[in-house]
Amino acid sequence: MAKHEKHEHHSQTLLRIAADELEHYNIWKGYTNADVSPKRLKVAFLCACSVVLGYTFVLRLMESGEQRTAKAYGQMSAAVPEITHLIATENAHEEQLVAMLDEERLKYVGAIVLGLNDALVELTGVLAGLTLALANTRLIALSGIITGVAATLSMAASNYLAEKADDNPHALKASIYTGAAYLLTVVVLVTPYLFFGENDFWLALAVMLIGAVLVILIFNFYISVAQNKSFLKQFGSMAIISLSVAAISFAIGIAAKAVLGVDI
Repeated sequence: MAKHEKHEHHSQTLLRIAADELEHYNIWKGYTNADVSPKRLKVAFLCACSVVLGYTFVLRLMESGEQRTAKAYGQMSAAVPEITHLIATENAHEEQLVAMLDEERLKYVGAIVLGLNDALVELTGVLAGLTLALANTRLIALSGIITGVAATLSMAASNYLAEKADDNPHALKASIYTGAAYLLTVVVLVTPYLFFGENDFWLALAVMLIGAVLVILIFNFYISVAQNKSFLKQFGSMAIISLSVAAISFAIGIAAKAVLGVDI
């Protein structure tokens, strides 16, 4: 991670932490007389995560491990003389890691939340309503794609104008994050209707709702780790809102179909 980190101070901090961890390893090796090989798959996974999800997310995961380690060390103070030094360096690691958390992408979490949440609420509702009204996966997918793309452009443009009105110098970048989050959610929600047969609209609806919940789960896990927030509270509120809107829209679809006498 240090090799790929462009910020020199952050890179040096990672290298110092790595050197301290190697020192800790050698201390424990002196007690166990065991030479342990690194978990290369885990190392590769964390490095890949740092590229895709950002180093803040990975460092937070590492920080949680540091906290558990420091707690475990505290129970061994009588048996291991060096334990005080180990605890001190583990606590120092936590402070250093927190000081590094200024990654650019996290400055646009608000823009991502706006696009993601709006897409989940709107598209789950639209697709649920269209499922009953149209009863054909191809027609539902067509309507969903048109609605989703139009809404993506509208949301990105609206966010740009809002950020511009607040004199945000990065208004364009914020609107791109919003639009990208919205469009990605559209793809996830519409895809089930493209893979199932024309008459399998109930199955497509079920998979779409599962996909919506998975998007909410993955995103809120990322945010809870990267920003040290409560996962259950964030996940619960977003899931309840999205699924409630889908249920209401489904009911509206039933009512509209009955009142208008439309049968496709």
